[in-house]
Amino acid sequence: MISRALMTMLALAAAASAEQAALAVVEKIAGEVGFYSEDGRRLGGVKVGTHPHEIILSPDGKLLYVTDNGILWMTEAGEGGNTISIIDVASRHKAGVIDLGKYRRPHGLDYDPKTGRMVVTIENPDGLLLVDAAARKVLRMYDVKGADPHMVLLDAAGEWAYVSNTASSTLAAVRLDTGEVRLIPTDARPQGAAWSRDGKHIYLTNSDGNSISIIDAAAKERIGVIRTGRGPGRIAVTPDGKTLVYNLQPGEGVGFADVATRKEIKTIGLGGRPLSLTMSADGRLAYAGIQDQDRICVISVPEMKVIRTISTPKGAGPDPVFPLP
Repeated sequence: MISRALMTMLALAAAASAEQAALAVVEKIAGEVGFYSEDGRRLGGVKVGTHPHEIILSPDGKLLYVTDNGILWMTEAGEGGNTISIIDVASRHKAGVIDLGKYRRPHGLDYDPKTGRMVVTIENPDGLLLVDAAARKVLRMYDVKGADPHMVLLDAAGEWAYVSNTASSTLAAVRLDTGEVRLIPTDARPQGAAWSRDGKHIYLTNSDGNSISIIDAAAKERIGVIRTGRGPGRIAVTPDGKTLVYNLQPGEGVGFADVATRKEIKTIGLGGRPLSLTMSADGRLAYAGIQDQDRICVISVPEMKVIRTISTPKGAGPDPVFPLP
């Protein structure tokens, strides 16, 4: 006979399994993607490759793609992994992998909704891959003319991919049909990037430069700089296009900058080193994963303050948080 306590546990587990998740969290140390409710309850997890780093959602909202980098920190040596894990959002199960073959340590990625192709940075060897998501195969590898390619951003037309060459202090603009590369100088250790709302400019964080480079996409040149707190790494733009929000890893906080004046207007402390910064679609909430403390700070963007903390399992090591539609 099943005990009442066991029945209760099974009922709670079934309820959690049925509840729609609001957040997908890359738990880098544990090698999982955790699914959480908006109030921070962990509803379940999916095992992926060793030390996953970045995550994107397919345009139809059905699949998550996660880079199985295989190395915890990009500054560490090692062969690394060579797969991208695919997760079915509705069932919260692993739906397969994309085998990258000889190309290893995948990191940043972006998706072209018109073609169904993805671009993925790799660190062994340094480069950029063009991947057919449906066929699950590599179509082409590009030389990005730099070291430690980290994050990648596609333009709206799917013609150019912009890759941060972190160890070379350049942003590589790669034309996907021809392989042409134009190098745009940046400050030290460029990392994450985001588009302006009109699609004319790229805002690129420079973690060792303590700055955000403003890139004119048409001219393929830097046209301005915003000085920031210590170590900006990931960045988002509010829906009205007026404010930039970014994590400050060694600065243990989150920064806010005004687009019009090109000035940092505020920083808030988090009490730990955030590795990531993502924003909800409505721009009201930002999420910063603090890997070494197994917690996620939830920030009210309009109020510019932390409003709650989500605890992840011990040893999870949360990095990017992906708000689900």
